[in-house]
Amino acid sequence: MNSTPTDTAHPASEEIPLRIDGQQPLSAQTVAAVAAVCDAAEDLDGRASVVVRVSGVPRGPWPGDLTVSLVSKWERVLRRLERLPAPTVAVADGDCGGPALDVLLATDHRIATGSMRLVLPLEGGATWPGMALYRLAGHGANAAPIRRAVLYGTPVEATDALALHLIDQLTDDVPDALRLAAERAAAVSGTELAIRRQLLHDAAATSFEEALGVHLAACDRALRRATTGARA
Repeated sequence: MNSTPTDTAHPASEEIPLRIDGQQPLSAQTVAAVAAVCDAAEDLDGRASVVVRVSGVPRGPWPGDLTVSLVSKWERVLRRLERLPAPTVAVADGDCGGPALDVLLATDHRIATGSMRLVLPLEGGATWPGMALYRLAGHGANAAPIRRAVLYGTPVEATDALALHLIDQLTDDVPDALRLAAERAAAVSGTELAIRRQLLHDAAATSFEEALGVHLAACDRALRRATTGARA
């Protein structure tokens, strides 16, 4: 990919909001809302940030019209959110489960209030086996709070979530936490952040020899961007 002056680091110029209510059952509308945010962030080509507010847990039985096809679309749009060329920040308040938990775990920086709890709701004697389980396990499959959450639906308290790096920050001052997160994100281009994010995610499952070529390509890109920036 050829470098251009627009690839250079710059502050995120637009904040794209998203609200996910975990009390609402997963629906095509929820998938479409997340897809629309992804469209907007991709159209801005690294010049945006996404701020997601999540709360709520599913109430009652799983909806009768929920299908594997819909779940597949949801998991794919979450993966798209996870790979956006933009920093993604989540603010979690109160109990977070279902779609709220899914989206929270797919963001880069996670801010929580002290009342937050991560919940895998129980239905029919079992927790939902979606990809939230996979993402939770990535933070420590043998950690007692995660094991209890996945097997028994026991909520993960805010302090345990912080200790396990499931969230990045506990705060009573959400506006200030968002301001600091925005300042941090302003130091990097969203497109470059996406590359580093992917390298970070792949590192745990990739050998040194397999990873070397991809990292060298990223280094070459960084050097070409620096040269282009110096000439601009």
